[in-house]
Amino acid sequence: MIKPHGGKLINRVLDGAAREAAREKAQSLPRVTVGQDTLTDLENIAQGVFSPLEGFMNQKDFQSVVDTMRLSNGLPWTIPIMLDVEKEMGDRLQVDSEIALIDPAGDVAAIMYLEDKYSYDREQLARQVFKTTEDKHPGVRKVYSMGEVLLGGRIDLVKKQPDPYARYNLSPRETRLLFKEKGWDTVVAFQTRNPVHRAHEYLQKCALEVVDGLLLHPLVGGTKSDDIPTDIRIQCYEVIVSKYYHPQRTIFSVMPVNMRYAGPREAIFHALLRKNYGCTHFIVGRDHAGVGNYYGTYDAHYIFREFEPQELEITPFFFEHAFYCKQCGGMASSKTCPHDSSNHVFLSGTKVREMLSRGEIPPKEFTRQEVAEVLIAGLRQKQQQ
Repeated sequence: MIKPHGGKLINRVLDGAAREAAREKAQSLPRVTVGQDTLTDLENIAQGVFSPLEGFMNQKDFQSVVDTMRLSNGLPWTIPIMLDVEKEMGDRLQVDSEIALIDPAGDVAAIMYLEDKYSYDREQLARQVFKTTEDKHPGVRKVYSMGEVLLGGRIDLVKKQPDPYARYNLSPRETRLLFKEKGWDTVVAFQTRNPVHRAHEYLQKCALEVVDGLLLHPLVGGTKSDDIPTDIRIQCYEVIVSKYYHPQRTIFSVMPVNMRYAGPREAIFHALLRKNYGCTHFIVGRDHAGVGNYYGTYDAHYIFREFEPQELEITPFFFEHAFYCKQCGGMASSKTCPHDSSNHVFLSGTKVREMLSRGEIPPKEFTRQEVAEVLIAGLRQKQQQ
């Protein structure tokens, strides 16, 4: 089986007596209250999703990732994992000491071994990671709202947060065990933050033709407010997997990671995380993790050229724009279809949202009817709340 990134699957989850001792110790430590996004990162570090990271990045790793897309030891890593605090809080904390990270309920979420605290350049971070300094970009806007000081150091998780999608949330250890039980040597992962439409289904099934299994692995961490709500997406995944996917060749699980909307850099990041889950291949479509017009259509393909295949180990499957072609009479892509776009059934996200809001089911060549029905019912319910 493919090794985790960096060679070791990290586990920083405390349990039993160690957890109780940490909780007791935390009562006398400086307390830093953290929000939901940080709690999500915290659990991903602890569960090994972000292996080889054992904590939030120190300045050396942070700057190396921002400047070179690698950790300071040279290992590929494209998205900085940060814990920010306001300057006043940062001034009160001592390096080479422990602090307690507190969740919004007032409970101890983790113990952090503070190894470093440092200031950073927000604009440089935005420019390097998101390729823009415009605050209209959701990732940049978030960076600009962060505190002035970053904290770095290993963590030990004390409390797991309630997880509404726990029944689908398999950890990297659990997916690796499942792949082994199924006898899958090669597994392709599909990342999405949207419902699965016919084009997505086409890419997944093309990929599945040449590997042993498919991990349908939607992201369920923080997303933009105008993205389809996660609970509705989950229902869409359930219905399409149950009706149109081979049960012996497909695993549906979720990945509780926050979207950064960093386009090409996030494509590499998502691939490395799936490597930690035990996947050998990763589907990269058009404008992966993009938003607006900040990235070129296939920038997320081109960035893989900046790394040697043996550095990443997980193999990308690059797919071009897919659609239903009336002349071909089936799904195709710009790479395989000889007909012009007037024959292609493709709808923009805006057009789809407009149709769904009116209760109209998009063409069957674009989306499965069952998925459209879930979306219409779900969005209608949200509007009434």
